[in-house]
Amino acid sequence: MPRVKVARKSTHIDMTAMCDVAFLLLTFFILTAKPRVDDPVKAEVPSSSKEKIVPETNLGLITVGGNNQIFYSVSGSDVRSEALKAMGDKYKQSFTPEEIVKFSNTEVFGVPMAQLKSFLNMSDDEKKAYKQPGIPADTTNNNELSNWILTSRKANKALHDKDLDIAIKGDKKEQYPVIHEVIEVLGKQKLFKFSLITDLKAAPKK
Repeated sequence: MPRVKVARKSTHIDMTAMCDVAFLLLTFFILTAKPRVDDPVKAEVPSSSKEKIVPETNLGLITVGGNNQIFYSVSGSDVRSEALKAMGDKYKQSFTPEEIVKFSNTEVFGVPMAQLKSFLNMSDDEKKAYKQPGIPADTTNNNELSNWILTSRKANKALHDKDLDIAIKGDKKEQYPVIHEVIEVLGKQKLFKFSLITDLKAAPKK
C-alpha cells in the first residue's frame, strides 16, 4: 500500500506579547535604577577580606579624602531637607524653598555652613569646578560634622522611625588623626557601631 503523506504545517509563534513584556521590564529597570554619584574627592579605600553589604537606605556616609577634607551624605531627600532646616535654625541661617530643594538633591557635600548658600546657588558646571573645602569637625571649636550627623539622625528617626546607620569611607593614604577625629565625633553621640568602606580582597591562605 502506498504511504499516506501527512501535510506538514509551519509552526508560527506570535512574539508580540513577549516583546511588549520585555520592553516593559526594560523601562521599569531604567526608571528605578539609582545613578552612581561621583565623590567630590578620590578616596582609594583600603582592602579587606570581610564582606558585609552597606545598606543604601537609612545611611549616613562620612567620606575623608583629599587634604584631610571631610564630606557627608545621607540617604533620602526628605531627610536631607529636614536636616538642612534644623541646621539653618541652629546656625541662624534661612534657606529659600528653592535652596532646600537643591540641597535635597545634593547627595554628597563638603561645605561649611557659612558657604552653603552660595554653594547651593552655583550652576552644575560651577559646582563641578569648585573645590569644596570640607566640613569642619573640630571637636573643641566648630564641630559642624557632629551637628549634621545629629540633625540627620533625628530627621531619619522622625520620618522613617529608624536609626541611621553610619559608615566611614576614608582614603587609605589619609593620616590617622583626621580619622580619629571622626571616630571621636561619633563616640560623643554614643555611636560605637559603624561600618568602614573597603575594597574586597581574597582571604589569606592558611
